[in-house]
Amino acid sequence: MFLSEMMMMMTTRTISHLHAFIKFRGDSFLLPSRNPLSSSPLGLASLHSNSFSNYDRPLSKFQKVTNLDHAFNLFDEMTQRRPLPSVVKFTQLLNAVSKMKHFSSCLDLFKQMCLIGVPVNEYSISIAIKCCCQMSRTNDGFALLASCFRRAVVPNVYIFNTLLHGLVIENRIAEAERLFKKLIKQKICEPDVVTYSTMIKGLCKFGNNDIAIGLLRLMDERGCKPNTVVYNTIIDSLCKDKLIEDAFKLFKEMVFHKRIPPNVITCTSLIYGLCNLCRWDEVSKLLKEMEDLRISPDFQTFSILVDAFCKEGKVDEAETIIDIMVERGEAPTIVTYNTLIDGYCLRGEMTKARTLFDSLTSKGLVPDLFTYNSLLNGYCKSLKIEEAMHLFHEVTRKGLKPDLVTYNTMIQGLFRVGRCGNARKLFDEMRAHGHIPDEYTYGIILDGLCNNNQVEEALSLFHMVGDSKLNSHIVVYNILIEGASKCGKLDIARALFHDLVVKGLQPDVRTYTVMINGICGEGLLEEAKHLFIKMDESGCPPNNVTYNVLLQGYLKNHNYNDVEMLLHQMDGRGYSLDASTVSLFIDQIAAGSLDRSMLKMIGSLVPKELITTVPD
Repeated sequence: MFLSEMMMMMTTRTISHLHAFIKFRGDSFLLPSRNPLSSSPLGLASLHSNSFSNYDRPLSKFQKVTNLDHAFNLFDEMTQRRPLPSVVKFTQLLNAVSKMKHFSSCLDLFKQMCLIGVPVNEYSISIAIKCCCQMSRTNDGFALLASCFRRAVVPNVYIFNTLLHGLVIENRIAEAERLFKKLIKQKICEPDVVTYSTMIKGLCKFGNNDIAIGLLRLMDERGCKPNTVVYNTIIDSLCKDKLIEDAFKLFKEMVFHKRIPPNVITCTSLIYGLCNLCRWDEVSKLLKEMEDLRISPDFQTFSILVDAFCKEGKVDEAETIIDIMVERGEAPTIVTYNTLIDGYCLRGEMTKARTLFDSLTSKGLVPDLFTYNSLLNGYCKSLKIEEAMHLFHEVTRKGLKPDLVTYNTMIQGLFRVGRCGNARKLFDEMRAHGHIPDEYTYGIILDGLCNNNQVEEALSLFHMVGDSKLNSHIVVYNILIEGASKCGKLDIARALFHDLVVKGLQPDVRTYTVMINGICGEGLLEEAKHLFIKMDESGCPPNNVTYNVLLQGYLKNHNYNDVEMLLHQMDGRGYSLDASTVSLFIDQIAAGSLDRSMLKMIGSLVPKELITTVPD
């Protein structure tokens, strides 16, 4: 089945499955007694869920606290009473203030409690520690932990969970691991599901999936039952690392062996992983299973689908997804429409991108800098520099400040249309506004100068930068070597190639390919062959492009000695001929320079889309 047909089928199924969700608005899922997914590939047929009833309880006066002034007044009133209210009442007030996210004020109230002699307990201290951690002051949280022992308050697992969470927030995962191990080895407290979940979250945050799975196994060994959150965290991390098979293996363990029902977060993570790998049929099947299980897609699910469709150039399908979002009451945000605008720009459909941009106000949305950057990038890549300049000036008129991405995009766009002077002026303006050029800016300028036949100026800039870290990237050398080669300055290209080796930089496949192309351009085929052989010896095997470049060098210089050998090597490596190489072969065969007996081998290396160009 051709990819286009597969995509069309997947798209139709995906959209139809999403339409089925429109009328379903529940956030929970209740499985029918007879599940239609008895033959489901994911085995979700055997899942069951419990329903819970919530009983309304009268709110206490602390739960009715809605603002900080109200909380302060209530605290003052409590401190005037004699005897003082119990620590429970003060703790309830602290809890109300922390829930409003006034963490600093909550700590101030806690300190005042201590000053007036209110006896603190593990609950009030845990709230104070939580406030410290939420403000990235976990060290202060540990200081409060020390006060627990001075006050003869035994810290509970909630306190240690809060401290672990603080360390994870501050990316201090090694310290979190040490604390976790200390809790177990010294039997300070028995970790609960939140403890394990916090640690697993921290490990996954840094891509330590294997250790996270090991911790999941430890939970089982110590009799702590993992929940949906624990499994979701690891599954999500595996999907983000494109380890989709491992993710599904864990998913099936969760469903089959642990009898833990998945939720929308589980399914959304898997959809993200499948979309990243373009496994559209499986995305469609998973959406169907969500429908059957009455798991309603949420905003994140839709956003992932919109992003995936746009990246594949399926912008019409992405718009359909957005229409479904609107019908379901999931209001698309400016981020959603930014993705769609970027999708149109990637396809070069600037009229549609601009029309959507202009309609944002009527949707109650205000374009942000990302919106402008996407549209600017589209205009620049389409070489519509005047439209880009007009939009660039609109950015500041709308009260937005161009960032480094904005300037990089515009500078690159100006170079592309040969307006080097304007590019330099914009670069100076960028620096005047306090933006520090990065490696990407530097590369854009070097590439822009080289592409506009200003190699000497590019080299001057390169030498002026000197031993700066900007010159420590192989990409910089690739740009300059290619620029020098194209201008016929092969000696400069050779000197740059030698220089990077002296500096300890490893040439990559592009470096070698660019050099081989330049050398072939000068007709120095033996030197090109020597460098080609050196690639494998240096642990940098030639790729498809390298083979095509060398073959073109041979054919253009009417040297056919190694052509057949190169074709055999390409066949062995699974490479193919590009359009330019095929055209050269056809010309050489038609001119009688090459024997027609080579047609069979050439034909086996021609991509299907080019096969009709080879003569019989």
